[in-house]
Amino acid sequence: MTVQIWSDYVCPFCYIGKRQLEQAIEQTGLSGNVNVQLRAFELDATTPKDANESTFETLSRKYGTSVEEAKNMTAGVAARAAEVGLTYDFESMRTQNTRDTHRVMKFAETKQLDGALGERLMKAYFVEGQLIGQRDVLATLAEEVGLVRSEVEAVIDNEAQFVEEVENDQLMAQQLQVRGVPFFVIDNKYGIAGAQPQQLFNDTLQKAAAEAGIRPTLQQVGDSGNVCGDDGCSI
Repeated sequence: MTVQIWSDYVCPFCYIGKRQLEQAIEQTGLSGNVNVQLRAFELDATTPKDANESTFETLSRKYGTSVEEAKNMTAGVAARAAEVGLTYDFESMRTQNTRDTHRVMKFAETKQLDGALGERLMKAYFVEGQLIGQRDVLATLAEEVGLVRSEVEAVIDNEAQFVEEVENDQLMAQQLQVRGVPFFVIDNKYGIAGAQPQQLFNDTLQKAAAEAGIRPTLQQVGDSGNVCGDDGCSI
């Protein structure tokens, strides 16, 4: 079963939604039966590459509020993140252009390391406050998950490399009428827009798995207790 996720690495709801999907896969016993494909979606391609203003300043400018009001806006998001075990640090987050980030992700996909890098990028940005759109930071994070730093730097420096793959993802999103992220497509049948209640992810995965003839894997909890079998009972 395949789940496609359209997301951007500076979208706070994308990391929350990603974690909800992962929890749903585990809770429904479908670990090992779901192939997750990460799709690119740039929320604001016009963001300057040298952008470095705080998230609060960006929100204040975008919505015409004070910086203090912008801080209050993020409190609910941080609380939502905490519900799925994520500790967001909005004080440290800086606005970033993510074009290079998405291109490096496409390179990571050719090495089967996109899953690991996607997680590392989101943790770096939302939890650690790292500047994931900057060349040195991006190369270091990619190296941490097993990519060759010099190859990553070559991708970053060649601004045409993997652009087609990124734009193809965004074209698919347009065709699906995706207007915001995260957006999940489950087995090309069901779409989930945004970070939704956990039960919705669980129910949708179970429904898609049943239709695909996939039986969940039973996860035994606890040690083996006393049982009776063909050879008698353990006493």
